[in-house]
Amino acid sequence: MFGDFPKPLAVTVGDVVGSYYYSHRRLETMLYEAGASGDVPEGNCVDKVTNWLVREGRDDVSKSFSILGNLIEDIMDGEVPSWEPEKKLNARKRITEALARYQLSYGFGGRILGAHSVTAPSKAFGEALKEFSVSEVEEEFERAVRFIESDPAAAVTAACAIVEALCKHYIATEGLELPSNQTVKPLWVVVAKHLKLSPEQLEDDDLKRVLAGLSSIIDGIGAFRTHAGSAHGQHKRTYKVAPRHARLVVHSAHSLCLFVVETWKERKKSDTGRLKV
Repeated sequence: MFGDFPKPLAVTVGDVVGSYYYSHRRLETMLYEAGASGDVPEGNCVDKVTNWLVREGRDDVSKSFSILGNLIEDIMDGEVPSWEPEKKLNARKRITEALARYQLSYGFGGRILGAHSVTAPSKAFGEALKEFSVSEVEEEFERAVRFIESDPAAAVTAACAIVEALCKHYIATEGLELPSNQTVKPLWVVVAKHLKLSPEQLEDDDLKRVLAGLSSIIDGIGAFRTHAGSAHGQHKRTYKVAPRHARLVVHSAHSLCLFVVETWKERKKSDTGRLKV
């Protein structure tokens, strides 16, 4: 989601934290304890916090969000003093609003929810979707990423919806017939057959094994959503879904969908070339 630490967010955090503590020595100690490294940036307290977060984000954006979480933990989790409650409450409000602008939130214990959920395949998938303007899939993609940490079951549901939305978009765009059962497995069967991704349509044994794995992913995503996701209520076989489980499901869905989009793109390119000839 983030290539660098967002500068406007760093400015707001710098203003809030720098003004809240307003002590160079204390801020420097806090930042080092939060995980910051390197020389102390020049400037006043506000600039120091801002520039440190931005600098750390250039090297490792995930680390910069971890530093942020540690840095604001006392403001967000600490007891509100009875003699000056407005100061801490206002600081919390500004930080919460600043995070929300980037679809982030604060979780107890210094966690920045939504900041550590996207890896390279997911980013690539997001870029590929922009080219195809698949708004339904983009919406589900954002929802899945947003809920991995805060609501893993919802992320599982969204991951399945990602695949379903892309399959429906493909079927509609290519003028294919929708299956009567529009759950993820029947939708995938139609798409895979048309894109020639069904194992039985190939001669290469190694590729057959890989594509058979795609079918297994579809089966797993659909079953996991039914048993553990948020869309089907309580099931007699329940799972306690952890963020790591949701991350596995979401990333599996992203990898599969990215492969579909890239294969679709290559087929369109090939078809266009044949028409020109």
